Amino acid sequence: MNATDKKISETLARFDEPMAGNTWKVQGTTVIYHKALERIAAKAKIQFDVPTILRAEKEEAVLMVVGRMGDRMEWSIGEATIGMNYRVSGKQAAYPYAMSEKRAKDRVILKLIELSGILYSEEEADEFKEARPLSTPSSEPSENEKKAVVASKSRQDEITDFKLLIEEARTVQAVTDLMQDEGTQAWLEKLPAGERDEIRAYAVDKMKSLGWQPKRAA
Repeated sequence: MNATDKKISETLARFDEPMAGNTWKVQGTTVIYHKALERIAAKAKIQFDVPTILRAEKEEAVLMVVGRMGDRMEWSIGEATIGMNYRVSGKQAAYPYAMSEKRAKDRVILKLIELSGILYSEEEADEFKEARPLSTPSSEPSENEKKAVVASKSRQDEITDFKLLIEEARTVQAVTDLMQDEGTQAWLEKLPAGERDEIRAYAVDKMKSLGWQPKRAA
């Protein structure tokens, strides 16, 4: 094991994530699953500010994300342009905003755990995903670790899926109806305050992109 792999392995081990089963090599570059980074963020208690939209086009989204871990703060940019650095095939729906956010958050996580530049998220390039192993070995975590990972993964998956619903909305009214739905409200109340605020801000940004303007105070 070379020095770089040793650093990656030791850092991942701090968050109870083995290198084997979570990473793979693509032409000498070490790549990690997006879901593994989400678990690390949850275990490290990384908090994200509401993303800042830097560019919003029909087929392009550029977001800036700020993340905090303890007294440390890092930021990064996520970019997704359909047909360029974000390929979509067949009938697959395109979600440039969600992809841009994933890339930015993953980059911030890697910065905060001090692996930026030597470890890359699978979301960085289609080539990374295409080279994913068909099956991977895994270590056996404790029951508490399993429960924590499942809970974190489930909640993050729900949040990602809901953001995709917001992205699919084509009118301001559609976003409003989605957010005011009784089921949505009940689900939001169960989330941590930070994640709840993040989703609401995401919906507001979507409405603004559709032409909605908040009323100014008199």
